[in-house]
Amino acid sequence: MDARRRIRTLPSALPSALPSPLPTPADPAFWRSPVRGVRFTAVLGVVLLVGLTLLFVTGLLSYAAYNPDLAAVNDKTPGKGWLGFCLFAWPTGPVWLYRLNQGLHVTVGIALVPVLLAKLWSVIPKLFTLPPVRSVAHALERISLLLLVGGALFEFITGLLNIQLEYLFPGSFYPLHFYGGWVFFAAFLAHTALKLPKAVRAMRGGALRADQDELASPAPAPATISRRGALAVVGTGSLLMLATSAGRSFDGPLRATALLTPRGGAEPGAGPNGFQINKTAAYVGVTPVDTGEGWSLTVSGPAGVIRLSRAELLAMDQYSAALPIACVEGWSTSDQWWRGVRLRDLAALAGYPEDRPPGVLVESVQRRGPFRKAALRDNQVRDPRSLLALRVNGEDLSPDHGYPARIIVPAAPGVMNTKWVGRLTFGEL
Repeated sequence: MDARRRIRTLPSALPSALPSPLPTPADPAFWRSPVRGVRFTAVLGVVLLVGLTLLFVTGLLSYAAYNPDLAAVNDKTPGKGWLGFCLFAWPTGPVWLYRLNQGLHVTVGIALVPVLLAKLWSVIPKLFTLPPVRSVAHALERISLLLLVGGALFEFITGLLNIQLEYLFPGSFYPLHFYGGWVFFAAFLAHTALKLPKAVRAMRGGALRADQDELASPAPAPATISRRGALAVVGTGSLLMLATSAGRSFDGPLRATALLTPRGGAEPGAGPNGFQINKTAAYVGVTPVDTGEGWSLTVSGPAGVIRLSRAELLAMDQYSAALPIACVEGWSTSDQWWRGVRLRDLAALAGYPEDRPPGVLVESVQRRGPFRKAALRDNQVRDPRSLLALRVNGEDLSPDHGYPARIIVPAAPGVMNTKWVGRLTFGEL
């Protein structure tokens, strides 16, 4: 009798012996960190609101500095249409304008990486919520979130690869980063409009109950760090990224602190030519044959085609200007003393009035690499500090700094300061 009772009760005992199914990412209990919460995410969001807006504005200014609407040789983003409203004639002063703009763009972008990663980590449970779409408004929010996350990752990854001179992305960096920036910022504005009121309430309000905090775990694990502590870790990471990248915008000992950038470390050599370069003569295929005794500068304009040797250029009136070099990757040098022939004097030699010179197409003798040609606007040619430089800091240019002649223009991106110049064609571009 007892045996039969035990047999009859056995099946009812089996279900309780089976292990409970493991939670999936769609289950709120899957995410157990006690750090997640609306207020934690709101603080990160406000930091990104300020930082990403600064990145977008400085990015557009950097794009305008390249003068992509000036001539086909400069335009790396065809078909930009009405998105090109931000283009204008980039000024030549103050001379540190592009250096400041691009230094901010790159350095702030690097410093925001820990904040961005922490923000994505804090909201990742929302990406797995079910059902994926509950209403039209919810669908729009989800689409904006997808574009926001995808756009942010795309912009930061391509930007960081460009800083490190790793061109792993398909196509040219400029159109990819330009269009990607617009997609990201449009989603960023939509997301901000949807979430900013809630973020402000969360930061101003008192303590939230668990059922009011949509990002808090319903079954949090034991805390190992407070939310304030987590914010301190993120802030420390950002300061560390800042401290190991900002130094490349300066010469001297500070550059040695730029450990995470390809233009960090010690100065490249000593002497008058001992300041940063981007690409060496060997890298772009320039040899002594290209720049030796047989080299001459070809100047074209209404007066015809004129060829000038380096000795003839040195015999012309020489002018000096103290100008920095700043590149799109964010590195820059302090002012160097350049000496050579003014571009507007060469325009006059080509047959144009010295006070009303046109733009100029500059061509390098380099054999490979981008930006073998660059176009400069008339305001850049007209500035008396714009030079065809032959010497720097009292010494002839070194081969890596563009010997026998290079362009140097105030406030222009580094790639517009063409090295190893072989031809100048003045005229309407």
